[in-house]
This record gives sequence, C-alpha cells and structure tokens, in this order.
Amino acid sequence: MSLRLGDVAPNFQAETSIGKIDFYEYIDGGWAVLYSHPSDYTPVCTTELGRTAQLKSEFEKRNTKVLALSVDSVEDHLGWIKDINETQNTTVDFPIIADKDRKVAELYDMIHPNASATATVRSVFVIGPDKKVKLTLTYPASTGRNFFEILRVIDSLQLTDEYSVATPADWKDGEDVIVVPAIKTEDIPAKFPKGYTEIKPYLRVTPQPNK
Repeated sequence: MSLRLGDVAPNFQAETSIGKIDFYEYIDGGWAVLYSHPSDYTPVCTTELGRTAQLKSEFEKRNTKVLALSVDSVEDHLGWIKDINETQNTTVDFPIIADKDRKVAELYDMIHPNASATATVRSVFVIGPDKKVKLTLTYPASTGRNFFEILRVIDSLQLTDEYSVATPADWKDGEDVIVVPAIKTEDIPAKFPKGYTEIKPYLRVTPQPNK
C-alpha cells in the first residue's frame, strides 16, 4: 500500500554512502526529504544529486536532512559520487541509500511496475518532525526534479504548520498568505496584527506572519 499524506513514514535501517543509518535517528526530530533514483551512473540523477549538494545550506536553514536512494550498491554509490562531484562542481556529503534488496523502495512504494519492474521512479517524500508524510511527488525517470519547488514546499509546510494560514498559487517565501477559513473575520486582527485584505468572505490575505 502506498503512503498517503498524514501517514507515519516507516523507519528503516540501511547501508548508505556514509555508513549504516537508522532513518529516525538520522533525521533526529527535524524535517527530511527522502527521494529515489532509477539507478547510479545515469545522467539526470547525476544533475539532481549535484543540485541537492549545491543547495546544502538552503536545506540546513530549514532544519531539513536529505537522503537519496538507489537500488545499487554502496561501492557503486561511492564511485558515482566522484563523478557527481567532478561534473557538477560540488561535494555530495549526504547519504545515498544502497537498497539492493529493495526493502526501502517497497516500504515506500518507489517501484511502479508499469513504468519499470526493477528500477525506482523519481519519488519524493517530505517528512515532518512528527515523522508524518507531508508531501509526495512522483516524477517519471526522464524528468529531473525542480529543487527550488521542493524548497518552496518546505517553506510553505513549515509556515502553515506554525500559523493558521495557507499559501496561494506560486507563493514564495515573504509574500502574502491566505487566512484559513476556520478563522472568523472578526478574529483576524487579534491573530494577524499586520492587517488583512478581504477579497471575498472566504478569501482573506495577510502579510506573512513570521517576516
């Protein structure tokens, strides 16, 4: 059964490019991004892992740990990392899970038989400090992921987790947000002292409360 939003992300132990890890211990009460790759030494994956490494400080600012996964071996991962560092001008130092027995891939439903019977699709899971799944994305093997979108979603998730707001289409950190419908209009000034604009009774916007 596939994981759905709000489900608890299963724990696992795995060999990785930085040694053996326990998933729950590794994320240590913070946010996490777990994402899979069809296989090592593939061109699109090389650019994705390189981009992740280049954005290390952005993930750290968001208290977010990153883990990648492929069904290849640790030895393959270590050789591939050298290529990634060379071609993408970066340093990959986050763990790449060696899932040769496909235990984690099956646990997280990363293999879609109609796409490939053996390789993982480009799955993305954003997991919160409560270990619950906050976001899932699935890309085909031919399409590289947009990591700025992943960071944008983490910004939204962390903001909306703390305040009674939602984020509109194409929202970026620092822009106005939507007051959730559960907040009565007369209660908005007390909760959002920066003010608000009522576009429709069900659509009220306010400046981002933590900026």
